[in-house]
Amino acid sequence: MGILGKLFGSEEKESKEEKQALPWQELNSIPQLDKIAEASKTKTQAIFKHSTRCGISRMVIRNFESSFDLAESQVDLYYLDLLNHRDVSSEVSAKFQVFHESPQFIVIRNGVVVHHSSHSMITPQVLHQYI
Repeated sequence: MGILGKLFGSEEKESKEEKQALPWQELNSIPQLDKIAEASKTKTQAIFKHSTRCGISRMVIRNFESSFDLAESQVDLYYLDLLNHRDVSSEVSAKFQVFHESPQFIVIRNGVVVHHSSHSMITPQVLHQYI
């Protein structure tokens, strides 16, 4: 810690400690999509399609995580690594009838997509409408 950090405290350290990691579930197989559709009948489901080599995608997921304000009991969050699971990404598009984008955020209720957004339009606040 630098001298200024010692004098004034480290805000960065405090904010990292206060903010807990989101309860991401890895989406890595096509059969999971049927389970997500079924679970959406009782609880909002959300899929974040992320390209791990894309700086914009990395920035969007960081912003999403830093402004997320819901309880784990309110929504199931799925994280899809597009580069490692292209087949799953393609099936998400087909099953839920959404055009593929990256990064992309898809919200599912009662087996259907009720919201999808891409790039800077991805925010966790949209979830409040579907809880």
